[in-house]
Amino acid sequence: MNLVKSKKIVKISNQSIERHPVPVLGIDYKVKIIYKNIKITELDIEEKTIKISLPNKYKKMDNNEILDLAIEKMYEQIAKVEIERAMEKYRIKLGFAPEEYEIKKINTLGKCEKNKITIHPEIVKYNRKIIDYVVLHQYCHLKYKTHSKKFFDMIEKYNPNYKECELSLLNI
Repeated sequence: MNLVKSKKIVKISNQSIERHPVPVLGIDYKVKIIYKNIKITELDIEEKTIKISLPNKYKKMDNNEILDLAIEKMYEQIAKVEIERAMEKYRIKLGFAPEEYEIKKINTLGKCEKNKITIHPEIVKYNRKIIDYVVLHQYCHLKYKTHSKKFFDMIEKYNPNYKECELSLLNI
């Protein structure tokens, strides 16, 4: 479940920049950067385009870092909502929950240590089916620390098509 780094920016004109698609909940969005007379960066999602407005002062600068930060912040905000949704879903279905969970950059999409679940914010690149699978996977680790038969039996009970999710993650 390693993460894929985002692609570089391609300059289209000196007024706007377009970036390779950015995935959000399994859908690829175009990213358009516009320079405006504003003081702080703004981010809007319109149809299948993420529009990032930057202050004019950044026009002549290399904005890769600023754009990466804006997209990273967007992922964090979406992750707060989506992970909370999935955590609540499995808390109700399973009847238990972790002592705590956090959204934090790690080298995998999710992990469970010492009854604490950690989920990478970039999980929101994937669709809700994958998000739910990763959260369920970590919930199952609360009960079974290793990938035993009982562990996978539990996953299958709550997500009979979990193997499709695993294959999707392997093919990324």
